[in-house]
Amino acid sequence: MSDRPIDQEVVETENEKRQKELASDFAALGESLDRRGVAIDAVVEKVRGFTVAVPSWGVGTGGTRFARFPGPGEPRGIMEKLDDCAVIQQLGRATPAVSLHIPWDRADPSALKEKAASLGLSFDAMNSNTFQDHPDDPKQPLSYKFGSLSHADPAVRAQAVEHNLDVVEFGQAIGSRAITVWIGDGSNFPGQADLSRSFERYLESAKAIYAGLPEDWRLFSEHKMYEPAFYSTVVQDWGTNLLIAQELGPQAFCLVDLGHHAPNVNIEQIVSRLIFAQKLGGFHFNDAKYGDDDLDAGSVDPFRLFLVFNELVEAGEALERLHPAHMIDQSHNVTDPIESLIRSADEIRRAYAQALLVDRKALRGHQDANDAMMASECLKRAFRTDVTPILAEARRRDGGAIDPIAAYRASGYRAKVAAERPASKGSGGGIV
Repeated sequence: MSDRPIDQEVVETENEKRQKELASDFAALGESLDRRGVAIDAVVEKVRGFTVAVPSWGVGTGGTRFARFPGPGEPRGIMEKLDDCAVIQQLGRATPAVSLHIPWDRADPSALKEKAASLGLSFDAMNSNTFQDHPDDPKQPLSYKFGSLSHADPAVRAQAVEHNLDVVEFGQAIGSRAITVWIGDGSNFPGQADLSRSFERYLESAKAIYAGLPEDWRLFSEHKMYEPAFYSTVVQDWGTNLLIAQELGPQAFCLVDLGHHAPNVNIEQIVSRLIFAQKLGGFHFNDAKYGDDDLDAGSVDPFRLFLVFNELVEAGEALERLHPAHMIDQSHNVTDPIESLIRSADEIRRAYAQALLVDRKALRGHQDANDAMMASECLKRAFRTDVTPILAEARRRDGGAIDPIAAYRASGYRAKVAAERPASKGSGGGIV
Protein backbone atom coordinates (compact mmCIF):
# COMPACT_ATOMS: atom_id res chain seq x y z
CA MET A 1 0.00 0.00 0.00
CA SER A 2 1.62 3.25 -1.11
CA ASP A 3 1.60 6.43 0.93
CA ARG A 4 -1.19 8.78 -0.06
CA PRO A 5 -0.39 12.52 0.02
CA ILE A 6 -4.12 13.26 0.27
CA ASP A 7 -6.47 11.49 2.67
CA GLN A 8 -8.40 9.01 0.54
CA GLU A 9 -11.56 9.89 2.47
CA VAL A 10 -11.48 13.27 0.72
CA VAL A 11 -11.52 11.50 -2.65
CA GLU A 12 -14.32 9.17 -1.57
CA THR A 13 -16.41 12.02 -0.21
CA GLU A 14 -15.98 14.04 -3.41
CA ASN A 15 -16.76 10.99 -5.54
CA GLU A 16 -19.92 10.28 -3.60
CA LYS A 17 -21.21 13.74 -4.57
CA ARG A 18 -20.74 12.95 -8.26
CA GLN A 19 -21.35 9.19 -8.50
CA LYS A 20 -25.04 9.38 -9.43
CA GLU A 21 -24.44 11.96 -12.16
CA LEU A 22 -21.53 9.97 -13.56
CA ALA A 23 -23.55 6.76 -13.64
CA SER A 24 -26.31 8.52 -15.59
CA ASP A 25 -23.91 10.16 -18.05
CA PHE A 26 -21.94 6.94 -18.49
CA ALA A 27 -25.09 4.94 -19.23
CA ALA A 28 -26.30 7.52 -21.75
CA LEU A 29 -22.95 7.57 -23.55
CA GLY A 30 -22.84 3.79 -23.46
CA GLU A 31 -26.21 3.59 -25.21
CA SER A 32 -25.08 6.09 -27.84
CA LEU A 33 -21.83 4.24 -28.53
CA ASP A 34 -23.61 0.90 -28.62
CA ARG A 35 -25.67 2.14 -31.56
CA ARG A 36 -22.34 2.81 -33.30
CA GLY A 37 -21.08 -0.67 -32.54
CA VAL A 38 -18.69 0.46 -29.82
CA ALA A 39 -18.57 -1.21 -26.39
CA ILE A 40 -17.98 1.53 -23.84
CA ASP A 41 -16.38 -0.76 -21.27
CA ALA A 42 -13.76 -1.85 -23.80
CA VAL A 43 -12.85 1.79 -24.34
CA VAL A 44 -12.67 2.40 -20.59
CA GLU A 45 -10.24 -0.50 -20.17
CA LYS A 46 -7.98 0.79 -22.93
CA VAL A 47 -7.99 4.24 -21.38
CA ARG A 48 -7.10 2.75 -18.01
CA GLY A 49 -4.08 1.12 -19.63
CA PHE A 50 -2.81 4.36 -21.16
CA THR A 51 -0.47 6.36 -18.94
CA VAL A 52 1.81 9.35 -19.37
CA ALA A 53 4.86 10.38 -17.34
CA VAL A 54 4.93 13.73 -15.55
CA PRO A 55 8.06 15.90 -15.58
CA SER A 56 9.71 16.53 -12.23
CA TRP A 57 10.36 20.13 -13.29
CA GLY A 58 6.69 20.62 -14.15
CA VAL A 59 5.53 20.73 -10.54
CA GLY A 60 7.44 23.96 -9.99
CA THR A 61 6.35 27.32 -11.35
CA GLY A 62 7.86 28.02 -14.75
CA GLY A 63 8.92 31.33 -16.15
CA THR A 64 9.29 33.34 -19.32
CA ARG A 65 12.55 34.67 -20.76
CA PHE A 66 11.88 37.81 -18.70
CA ALA A 67 10.65 36.78 -15.28
CA ARG A 68 9.43 34.04 -13.01
CA PHE A 69 6.69 34.53 -10.43
CA PRO A 70 6.86 31.76 -7.80
CA GLY A 71 3.71 30.14 -6.51
CA PRO A 72 2.96 29.14 -2.91
CA GLY A 73 4.30 25.82 -1.65
CA GLU A 74 6.78 25.21 -4.45
CA PRO A 75 8.83 22.03 -3.94
CA ARG A 76 12.36 22.68 -2.73
CA GLY A 77 13.92 19.50 -4.06
CA ILE A 78 13.26 16.21 -5.76
CA MET A 79 11.68 14.54 -2.71
CA GLU A 80 9.03 17.24 -2.46
CA LYS A 81 8.61 17.13 -6.23
CA LEU A 82 7.79 13.44 -5.90
CA ASP A 83 5.19 14.25 -3.24
CA ASP A 84 3.48 16.61 -5.69
CA CYS A 85 3.73 14.05 -8.50
CA ALA A 86 2.08 11.51 -6.21
CA VAL A 87 -0.88 13.85 -5.75
CA ILE A 88 -1.32 14.00 -9.52
CA GLN A 89 -1.25 10.21 -9.73
CA GLN A 90 -3.51 9.63 -6.74
CA LEU A 91 -6.27 11.81 -8.13
CA GLY A 92 -5.89 11.31 -11.88
CA ARG A 93 -4.58 7.72 -12.00
CA ALA A 94 -2.90 8.37 -15.36
CA THR A 95 0.65 9.33 -14.31
CA PRO A 96 2.46 6.53 -12.42
CA ALA A 97 5.95 7.52 -13.65
CA VAL A 98 8.12 10.60 -13.27
CA SER A 99 10.74 11.89 -15.71
CA LEU A 100 13.79 13.30 -13.91
CA HIS A 101 16.19 16.05 -14.97
CA ILE A 102 19.86 15.90 -14.01
CA PRO A 103 21.53 17.71 -12.30
CA TRP A 104 18.37 19.41 -10.98
CA ASP A 105 17.07 16.17 -9.44
CA ARG A 106 20.27 14.52 -8.31
CA ALA A 107 19.95 12.69 -4.98
CA ASP A 108 20.97 9.40 -3.47
CA PRO A 109 19.57 6.77 -5.87
CA SER A 110 18.57 4.38 -3.08
CA ALA A 111 16.69 7.14 -1.27
CA LEU A 112 15.00 8.15 -4.52
CA LYS A 113 13.86 4.61 -5.25
CA GLU A 114 12.59 4.16 -1.71
CA LYS A 115 10.70 7.46 -1.81
CA ALA A 116 9.15 6.72 -5.21
CA ALA A 117 8.13 3.21 -4.18
CA SER A 118 6.47 4.52 -1.02
CA LEU A 119 4.36 6.81 -3.21
CA GLY A 120 3.55 4.19 -5.82
CA LEU A 121 5.68 5.90 -8.46
CA SER A 122 8.41 4.78 -10.86
CA PHE A 123 10.88 6.60 -13.10
CA ASP A 124 10.55 7.15 -16.83
CA ALA A 125 13.14 8.56 -19.27
CA MET A 126 16.02 10.59 -17.86
CA ASN A 127 16.83 14.08 -19.12
CA SER A 128 20.34 15.49 -19.38
CA ASN A 129 21.16 19.19 -19.21
CA THR A 130 23.82 20.80 -21.36
CA PHE A 131 21.75 23.86 -22.28
CA GLN A 132 22.86 25.87 -19.26
CA ASP A 133 26.03 26.17 -17.17
CA HIS A 134 26.46 24.36 -13.85
CA PRO A 135 28.93 26.32 -11.72
CA ASP A 136 28.22 24.12 -8.68
CA ASP A 137 28.94 20.89 -10.55
CA PRO A 138 32.66 20.05 -10.45
CA LYS A 139 32.13 17.64 -13.35
CA GLN A 140 30.95 20.47 -15.62
CA PRO A 141 33.32 23.44 -15.12
CA LEU A 142 33.28 24.53 -18.78
CA SER A 143 30.62 26.82 -20.25
CA TYR A 144 27.93 25.77 -22.71
CA LYS A 145 27.31 29.34 -23.85
CA PHE A 146 28.37 28.50 -27.41
CA GLY A 147 27.15 24.93 -27.52
CA SER A 148 27.69 21.53 -25.98
CA LEU A 149 27.71 18.34 -28.06
CA SER A 150 28.52 20.39 -31.18
CA HIS A 151 30.89 22.91 -29.54
CA ALA A 152 34.01 23.90 -31.45
CA ASP A 153 36.13 23.07 -28.39
CA PRO A 154 36.64 19.29 -28.03
CA ALA A 155 36.98 19.69 -24.26
CA VAL A 156 33.45 21.10 -23.99
CA ARG A 157 32.12 18.31 -26.21
CA ALA A 158 33.85 15.71 -24.04
CA GLN A 159 32.34 17.28 -20.91
CA ALA A 160 28.85 17.18 -22.44
CA VAL A 161 29.27 13.55 -23.49
CA GLU A 162 30.47 12.58 -20.03
CA HIS A 163 27.48 14.33 -18.45
CA ASN A 164 25.07 12.33 -20.59
CA LEU A 165 26.83 9.08 -19.72
CA ASP A 166 26.67 10.05 -16.06
CA VAL A 167 22.91 10.59 -16.43
CA VAL A 168 22.59 7.12 -17.96
CA GLU A 169 24.49 5.60 -15.03
CA PHE A 170 22.30 7.49 -12.57
CA GLY A 171 19.18 6.38 -14.44
CA GLN A 172 20.26 2.75 -14.25
CA ALA A 173 20.51 3.05 -10.48
CA ILE A 174 16.87 4.18 -10.15
CA GLY A 175 15.31 1.88 -12.75
CA SER A 176 15.02 4.13 -15.80
CA ARG A 177 15.66 2.68 -19.26
CA ALA A 178 15.92 5.70 -21.55
CA ILE A 179 17.61 9.05 -21.89
CA THR A 180 16.28 12.09 -23.73
CA VAL A 181 19.02 14.21 -25.28
CA TRP A 182 18.03 17.77 -26.14
CA ILE A 183 20.57 20.49 -26.83
CA GLY A 184 20.23 24.23 -27.36
CA ASP A 185 23.23 24.28 -29.72
CA GLY A 186 23.07 26.56 -32.74
CA SER A 187 23.78 30.13 -33.78
CA ASN A 188 22.13 33.54 -33.73
CA PHE A 189 23.98 35.03 -36.72
CA PRO A 190 24.73 33.79 -40.24
CA GLY A 191 28.37 32.80 -40.34
CA GLN A 192 28.63 32.38 -36.57
CA ALA A 193 28.96 28.61 -36.95
CA ASP A 194 29.65 26.27 -39.83
CA LEU A 195 26.38 24.40 -40.39
CA SER A 196 28.00 21.21 -41.67
CA ARG A 197 30.85 20.99 -39.17
CA SER A 198 28.53 21.69 -36.25
CA PHE A 199 26.31 18.78 -37.22
CA GLU A 200 29.28 16.48 -37.78
CA ARG A 201 30.59 17.30 -34.31
CA TYR A 202 27.14 16.64 -32.85
CA LEU A 203 26.97 13.22 -34.50
CA GLU A 204 30.43 12.33 -33.22
CA SER A 205 29.38 13.25 -29.68
CA ALA A 206 26.02 11.50 -29.95
CA LYS A 207 27.74 8.32 -31.11
CA ALA A 208 29.95 8.43 -28.03
CA ILE A 209 26.85 8.62 -25.82
CA TYR A 210 25.15 5.86 -27.81
CA ALA A 211 28.18 3.60 -27.38
CA GLY A 212 27.73 3.84 -23.62
CA LEU A 213 24.05 2.80 -23.58
CA PRO A 214 23.13 -0.39 -21.72
CA GLU A 215 21.63 -3.04 -23.99
CA ASP A 216 18.09 -2.51 -22.67
CA TRP A 217 18.18 1.29 -22.96
CA ARG A 218 16.91 3.68 -25.61
CA LEU A 219 18.18 7.11 -26.61
CA PHE A 220 15.61 9.70 -27.62
CA SER A 221 16.91 12.63 -29.66
CA GLU A 222 14.66 15.70 -29.59
CA HIS A 223 14.44 18.34 -32.28
CA LYS A 224 13.61 22.00 -31.72
CA MET A 225 13.33 24.65 -34.39
CA TYR A 226 14.61 27.57 -32.32
CA GLU A 227 15.47 28.91 -28.86
CA PRO A 228 17.97 29.65 -27.52
CA ALA A 229 19.51 29.58 -31.01
CA PHE A 230 17.43 31.79 -33.31
CA TYR A 231 19.23 31.66 -36.66
CA SER A 232 20.12 27.98 -36.86
CA THR A 233 19.65 25.06 -34.51
CA VAL A 234 21.79 21.94 -34.85
CA VAL A 235 18.87 19.52 -34.38
CA GLN A 236 16.17 21.70 -35.88
CA ASP A 237 13.49 19.44 -37.35
CA TRP A 238 12.19 15.90 -37.66
CA GLY A 239 14.24 15.18 -40.79
CA THR A 240 17.50 15.90 -38.99
CA ASN A 241 16.19 13.99 -35.98
CA LEU A 242 15.42 10.95 -38.13
CA LEU A 243 18.85 11.15 -39.73
CA ILE A 244 20.44 11.14 -36.28
CA ALA A 245 18.44 8.12 -35.11
CA GLN A 246 19.32 6.21 -38.27
CA GLU A 247 22.99 7.12 -37.96
CA LEU A 248 23.22 6.05 -34.33
CA GLY A 249 21.57 2.65 -34.52
CA PRO A 250 18.65 0.46 -33.39
CA GLN A 251 18.52 1.85 -29.84
CA ALA A 252 18.09 5.45 -31.04
CA PHE A 253 14.68 6.99 -31.67
CA CYS A 254 13.06 10.36 -32.33
CA LEU A 255 11.16 12.24 -29.65
CA VAL A 256 8.36 14.52 -30.87
CA ASP A 257 7.61 17.58 -28.76
CA LEU A 258 4.33 19.06 -30.00
CA GLY A 259 5.61 22.61 -29.50
CA HIS A 260 8.91 22.22 -31.34
CA HIS A 261 7.66 22.83 -34.87
CA ALA A 262 7.04 25.73 -37.18
CA PRO A 263 3.50 27.16 -37.10
CA ASN A 264 1.01 25.15 -39.17
CA VAL A 265 3.36 22.18 -39.64
CA ASN A 266 1.45 18.91 -40.03
CA ILE A 267 2.69 17.16 -36.89
CA GLU A 268 0.42 14.15 -37.30
CA GLN A 269 2.00 13.47 -40.69
CA ILE A 270 5.45 13.64 -39.09
CA VAL A 271 4.27 11.08 -36.56
CA SER A 272 3.06 8.83 -39.39
CA ARG A 273 6.40 9.06 -41.18
CA LEU A 274 8.38 8.26 -38.03
CA ILE A 275 6.22 5.20 -37.39
CA PHE A 276 6.85 4.09 -40.96
CA ALA A 277 10.60 4.51 -40.42
CA GLN A 278 10.29 2.58 -37.12
CA LYS A 279 11.94 5.48 -35.32
CA LEU A 280 9.13 7.06 -33.30
CA GLY A 281 10.45 7.02 -29.74
CA GLY A 282 7.72 8.97 -28.01
CA PHE A 283 6.29 12.37 -27.19
CA HIS A 284 6.64 15.41 -25.04
CA PHE A 285 3.03 16.55 -24.82
CA ASN A 286 2.13 20.23 -24.52
CA ASP A 287 0.36 22.83 -26.64
CA ALA A 288 1.29 26.00 -28.48
CA LYS A 289 -0.31 29.07 -30.03
CA TYR A 290 2.70 30.89 -31.47
CA GLY A 291 5.74 28.67 -31.07
CA ASP A 292 7.37 26.69 -28.29
CA ASP A 293 4.85 27.95 -25.75
CA ASP A 294 4.86 24.89 -23.40
CA LEU A 295 1.15 25.40 -22.67
CA ASP A 296 -1.11 22.77 -21.12
CA ALA A 297 -1.77 19.84 -23.47
CA GLY A 298 -5.02 20.27 -25.38
CA SER A 299 -5.58 23.81 -24.12
CA VAL A 300 -5.22 25.56 -27.49
CA ASP A 301 -5.62 22.99 -30.26
CA PRO A 302 -7.33 19.83 -28.98
CA PHE A 303 -8.19 18.78 -32.55
CA ARG A 304 -4.50 18.55 -33.45
CA LEU A 305 -3.88 16.42 -30.37
CA PHE A 306 -6.75 14.16 -31.48
CA LEU A 307 -5.28 13.91 -34.99
CA VAL A 308 -1.93 12.81 -33.54
CA PHE A 309 -3.68 10.07 -31.60
CA ASN A 310 -5.68 9.13 -34.66
CA GLU A 311 -2.38 8.27 -36.35
CA LEU A 312 -1.21 6.35 -33.30
CA VAL A 313 -4.36 4.24 -33.10
CA GLU A 314 -4.38 3.72 -36.87
CA ALA A 315 -0.80 2.38 -36.74
CA GLY A 316 -1.89 -0.56 -34.59
CA GLU A 317 0.74 -3.28 -34.30
CA ALA A 318 3.39 -1.15 -36.01
CA LEU A 319 3.15 1.27 -33.09
CA GLU A 320 3.00 -1.44 -30.44
CA ARG A 321 6.33 -2.80 -31.62
CA LEU A 322 7.89 0.64 -31.00
CA HIS A 323 6.57 1.03 -27.43
CA PRO A 324 6.64 4.85 -27.60
CA ALA A 325 7.20 6.79 -24.39
CA HIS A 326 4.56 9.32 -23.39
CA MET A 327 5.69 12.28 -21.30
CA ILE A 328 4.35 15.75 -20.49
CA ASP A 329 6.70 18.71 -20.92
CA GLN A 330 5.10 21.99 -19.85
CA SER A 331 5.84 25.25 -18.07
CA HIS A 332 3.15 26.56 -15.76
CA ASN A 333 3.38 30.30 -15.28
CA VAL A 334 -0.07 31.34 -14.08
CA THR A 335 -1.73 28.14 -12.82
CA ASP A 336 -1.17 25.72 -9.97
CA PRO A 337 1.22 23.22 -11.62
CA ILE A 338 -0.53 20.25 -10.01
CA GLU A 339 -3.87 21.29 -11.50
CA SER A 340 -2.34 21.87 -14.93
CA LEU A 341 -0.66 18.47 -14.95
CA ILE A 342 -3.82 16.71 -13.81
CA ARG A 343 -5.77 18.38 -16.58
CA SER A 344 -3.11 17.78 -19.21
CA ALA A 345 -2.95 14.05 -18.48
CA ASP A 346 -6.74 13.98 -18.72
CA GLU A 347 -6.74 15.83 -22.05
CA ILE A 348 -4.14 13.44 -23.47
CA ARG A 349 -6.32 10.52 -22.45
CA ARG A 350 -9.32 12.32 -23.95
CA ALA A 351 -7.64 12.52 -27.34
CA TYR A 352 -6.76 8.83 -27.10
CA ALA A 353 -10.32 7.84 -26.18
CA GLN A 354 -11.75 9.89 -29.04
CA ALA A 355 -9.33 8.29 -31.47
CA LEU A 356 -10.53 4.87 -30.31
CA LEU A 357 -14.04 5.84 -31.43
CA VAL A 358 -13.11 6.41 -35.08
CA ASP A 359 -14.92 3.94 -37.36
CA ARG A 360 -11.78 2.78 -39.16
CA LYS A 361 -13.55 0.52 -41.64
CA ALA A 362 -15.85 3.34 -42.70
CA LEU A 363 -12.95 5.80 -42.80
CA ARG A 364 -10.92 3.61 -45.16
CA GLY A 365 -13.95 3.17 -47.37
CA HIS A 366 -14.46 6.91 -47.67
CA GLN A 367 -10.76 7.43 -48.32
CA ASP A 368 -10.69 4.80 -51.06
CA ALA A 369 -13.82 6.31 -52.61
CA ASN A 370 -12.20 9.78 -52.53
CA ASP A 371 -15.14 11.05 -50.49
CA ALA A 372 -13.41 13.93 -48.73
CA MET A 373 -16.51 15.16 -46.88
CA MET A 374 -17.50 11.83 -45.38
CA ALA A 375 -13.91 10.93 -44.49
CA SER A 376 -13.66 14.22 -42.64
CA GLU A 377 -17.02 13.62 -40.96
CA CYS A 378 -15.82 10.21 -39.82
CA LEU A 379 -13.05 11.85 -37.84
CA LYS A 380 -15.21 14.76 -36.70
CA ARG A 381 -17.86 12.42 -35.31
CA ALA A 382 -15.33 10.80 -33.02
CA PHE A 383 -13.79 14.15 -32.04
CA ARG A 384 -17.18 15.70 -31.26
CA THR A 385 -18.07 12.85 -28.88
CA ASP A 386 -17.86 13.95 -25.26
CA VAL A 387 -15.84 11.15 -23.66
CA THR A 388 -15.74 12.82 -20.23
CA PRO A 389 -17.76 9.99 -18.61
CA ILE A 390 -15.26 7.43 -19.95
CA LEU A 391 -12.32 9.33 -18.46
CA ALA A 392 -14.08 9.78 -15.12
CA GLU A 393 -15.09 6.13 -14.95
CA ALA A 394 -11.54 5.04 -15.73
CA ARG A 395 -10.28 7.14 -12.82
CA ARG A 396 -13.02 5.89 -10.49
CA ARG A 397 -12.31 2.23 -11.24
CA ASP A 398 -8.65 2.81 -10.40
CA GLY A 399 -9.44 4.55 -7.11
CA GLY A 400 -8.98 8.08 -8.39
CA ALA A 401 -11.24 11.10 -8.33
CA ILE A 402 -14.25 11.54 -10.60
CA ASP A 403 -13.42 15.25 -10.68
CA PRO A 404 -9.71 15.36 -9.75
CA ILE A 405 -9.28 19.12 -9.69
CA ALA A 406 -12.32 19.56 -7.45
CA ALA A 407 -10.99 16.86 -5.13
CA TYR A 408 -7.56 18.49 -5.11
CA ARG A 409 -9.02 21.85 -4.10
CA ALA A 410 -11.20 20.22 -1.46
CA SER A 411 -8.13 18.52 0.03
CA GLY A 412 -6.39 21.79 0.88
CA TYR A 413 -3.07 20.28 -0.23
CA ARG A 414 -1.67 23.51 -1.70
CA ALA A 415 -2.36 25.48 1.48
CA LYS A 416 -0.84 22.67 3.55
CA VAL A 417 2.46 22.55 1.65
CA ALA A 418 2.57 26.35 1.42
CA ALA A 419 2.65 26.41 5.21
CA GLU A 420 5.40 23.78 5.32
CA ARG A 421 7.65 24.99 2.50
CA PRO A 422 9.36 28.40 2.64
CA ALA A 423 8.22 30.80 -0.04
CA SER A 424 10.44 31.04 -3.11
CA LYS A 425 11.74 34.37 -4.30
CA GLY A 426 11.13 35.74 -7.78
CA SER A 427 13.95 35.49 -10.26
CA GLY A 428 14.96 36.22 -13.79
CA GLY A 429 13.72 34.18 -16.73
CA GLY A 430 13.97 30.45 -17.04
CA ILE A 431 11.79 27.35 -16.99
CA VAL A 432 12.62 26.51 -13.37
